[in-house]
Amino acid sequence: MRQAVRMRVVLAAWLAALLPLAQAHADDDAVVVTAPRFEGDARRLPASVTVLDAKDIAASPARTLPELLSEEVGINTRDLFGNNAAAAAVDMRGFGSTASQNTLILLDGKPLNDFDLSGVQWSSIPLSNIERIEILRGTGAVLQGDGATMGVINIVSRSPLKRGRAFEMTARAASYSTFEAQLYGAATNNTLGANAALYGFYSDGYRANNRNEQANATANLRWALGEGALDLQFGTDRQRLRLPGGRLVRPSTGLDQYASDPRGTNTPQDYSHRDGNRLGATLSQRFGEAEFVLGLDYRGKDLDTFALIGGFSQYRADDLNRFSVAPRLRVAFAAAGLQHRLSVGVDWRRWHYDSSRSDQAANVGRPTNEVSVRQTVAAAYLEDQIDLSAATRLTLGWRSARAKYNAGDTVDSGAPGCLFCAAAPAASETQHQYAWEVGLRHAIDAAWSVYGRAGRSYRFVNAEEIYEFNALFAPEFQILNPQHALTYEAGLEWRSRKLSTRVALFQTDVTDEIHLDPFTSGVGNRNLPPSRRRGVELEARWQPTAAWQLGAAYAYTNARFREGVLPGGAFAIGTNIDIAGKRVPLVPEHKLNLSAIWNWDARTQLIGQLATVSSQYMDNDEPNTGTKIPAYTLVDLKLARAYPWGRLAFIVSNLFDENYYSYAARSAFTPDLYSVYPLPGRTVGVTAELRAN
Repeated sequence: MRQAVRMRVVLAAWLAALLPLAQAHADDDAVVVTAPRFEGDARRLPASVTVLDAKDIAASPARTLPELLSEEVGINTRDLFGNNAAAAAVDMRGFGSTASQNTLILLDGKPLNDFDLSGVQWSSIPLSNIERIEILRGTGAVLQGDGATMGVINIVSRSPLKRGRAFEMTARAASYSTFEAQLYGAATNNTLGANAALYGFYSDGYRANNRNEQANATANLRWALGEGALDLQFGTDRQRLRLPGGRLVRPSTGLDQYASDPRGTNTPQDYSHRDGNRLGATLSQRFGEAEFVLGLDYRGKDLDTFALIGGFSQYRADDLNRFSVAPRLRVAFAAAGLQHRLSVGVDWRRWHYDSSRSDQAANVGRPTNEVSVRQTVAAAYLEDQIDLSAATRLTLGWRSARAKYNAGDTVDSGAPGCLFCAAAPAASETQHQYAWEVGLRHAIDAAWSVYGRAGRSYRFVNAEEIYEFNALFAPEFQILNPQHALTYEAGLEWRSRKLSTRVALFQTDVTDEIHLDPFTSGVGNRNLPPSRRRGVELEARWQPTAAWQLGAAYAYTNARFREGVLPGGAFAIGTNIDIAGKRVPLVPEHKLNLSAIWNWDARTQLIGQLATVSSQYMDNDEPNTGTKIPAYTLVDLKLARAYPWGRLAFIVSNLFDENYYSYAARSAFTPDLYSVYPLPGRTVGVTAELRAN
């Protein structure tokens, strides 16, 4: 309670100081976004939109993309290890442990979310390789489809068509034997441009058994074709990650590994090896008032993991491949005295998931189980942006999608790792879903604008969520119902040359939420009872003088189950567990961000960021009866100075050496046992950037 009151007092004081100093001079420059499948002005969209450019990224002490996103209103992040975002999740508007399945992450308009539960590979996208980031809260299901329940984040890589030649080298050294480097080069003429980057990262990590080795390579080519262009994109990533697991705490027995040895590990042998690659091609062409785009995309991933669980070793070799085709057309025309921008398109994608499972890597040549899942999704959509007047735009959209599943499992009872092993019966199913959106945005005058929207979104179940055990503990494919949600939102924005403020209110009602049921023996994932997310987002940015830039962002998120009972079981903490009215785990109710940039002189900046996150229930604590993850406050500083040859930066993260963690899981069987994932204390680092043109 004190935490919430303190946040509200700080926020009220901040806004009270900002608002009287506003100057009523509107900034009419358009803010371009491409997440809606075609270029458009973010200030005409009926949604809360933030665009971060390269200057914003440079003016942040964030070391990774999730850290940067966590500075924005309505976004919370969780990190298991604090080692180059190797196991981080970005949660927009309060989805908790399934956040990575409910916020759609795009790279240059192409989805990065995988058909498993491994999450987005954030470390394959270094900050130095990003041109801008587009954040669209609560919208995107019509144009982007599956998984955009709480919004879309589009990461736009650096364009290969910027004129001239460029060479850049970036190097960083930091605490815990952390070393990072990137080489970037680009060359272009009037019609052809190319850029490429090589990236390497090494760190021992804060925890024991948490070494992380990462290597990435990317290349982009673009040909200008009159009124269009052809883009080719290539990328590979390689990660070797050790997994320290959690630290166990059980107050009733005096067990507290978090207090006695937060940097230790109970899993000294666990690891994850990942090799990924991607290839994309995009052809765009304009024909008068029409624009056509054809996107082709391939992504592949090999993920090998080893874990020792309950005295039993488990090894998995997973192979995941995605193929997609996405043609789309936008036409501008006038009808009934109104200007229309009609977008129509088709999305087709196919996932191949294959998993070989055994007890040891040496035995995977003869696996106990070979699991395969195929998903084919075909969707068609249309969206019409209608200018009712010069100040008012109406947006109407619809999407229809079909997902077809085919799943199989084979078992080798004579395999070396086979112990009570069995095969799940084959399964196939076809599901249908739809999304719609109605939105209206109106510019009241040159400074004020207001918007409102309503929409339906959906999510299909992924491969790892359907291969589970039944009540007799035999494997089976449980193809759950699609999840769907209804969102209602309204917002008000005010902008001037020196001050901008924004408020958004939203409500999202979720039905058939796809989630793990930790209490009911032999069920695994299930469609949970209905839940609701309600929230308020407040944001202000102010530049009182040429030397100072200040910012504040506050989000209140109330995520609760509206009704329902989890059956539980004989070995769980109870039976018929009532979760009606309970808070969704891993969703903090309050989050406050404050930022300040001081331009000491024309070449030197001092940057500060403060983030305060309120307490939240641990993962697996749907009944809300366990210990909470404590509230925490982090302060980061960055001192940067520019030189003719580049820039030097000194970064201190977690300045006050806060002991904290952002993820913990409660035991479903022992009431007061839980596992926490400690994050690093104070860390320091130095970054050097060398540029040549």
